[in-house]
Amino acid sequence: MAELSRPRAVIFDWDNTLVDSWPVILDALNTTFRAYDLPEWSLADAKAKVRQSMRDSFPAIFGDEWEKAGEVFYARYAEIHADAVVPATGAGELLDYLSDAGIYLSVVSNKRGDYLRKEADQLGWNRYFGKIVGAFDAVRDKPDPAPVQMALEPADILPDEAAVWFIGDADIDIKCGKNAGCHTVLVRPEPPGPEEFTDNLPDLAVATCRDLCNLIRTM
Repeated sequence: MAELSRPRAVIFDWDNTLVDSWPVILDALNTTFRAYDLPEWSLADAKAKVRQSMRDSFPAIFGDEWEKAGEVFYARYAEIHADAVVPATGAGELLDYLSDAGIYLSVVSNKRGDYLRKEADQLGWNRYFGKIVGAFDAVRDKPDPAPVQMALEPADILPDEAAVWFIGDADIDIKCGKNAGCHTVLVRPEPPGPEEFTDNLPDLAVATCRDLCNLIRTM
């Protein structure tokens, strides 16, 4: 793990980094699978397989029907997400601290941008972020660097000019951060698996947003 300097800007993944949304995602996925007579996933399946955006992952599952399947997914997601998505441990505390410290904050997620912004509004968090970038907002989705570049535009910051951290819970987040030239931080209770990040090892790994907040306070 690398030594990091205090960040000037922080880019967050959303699902299961700042918010706990696995139950909602799994419900919407299995609703979609049932509609297409496909086997349902367990929570462990979802945690292992959900990485890419819909436009990058659904064609392999649903073929030419992927866009219609996406409509089924988001119809169910829209029914249940606003009240079911809850903050991850210490997320509000971390956002408060970073914002008060004058650190630029943004979000890059592979969830559709309109749902991201609705959830941020529901939590009262829109005020923290200079930009919230979701799937289809940029020309390409995570792990491509395009959404990172879009997220940093309001602050006129480039990753190679400042201490920019990309914080997420999965390998695709670390890969995206590395692709964009950011420092990378893994936030989740499970430590990196022995073969999980062979090409893109995170610079730092912590269990919760609260742990990360406590660490940054010491910098």
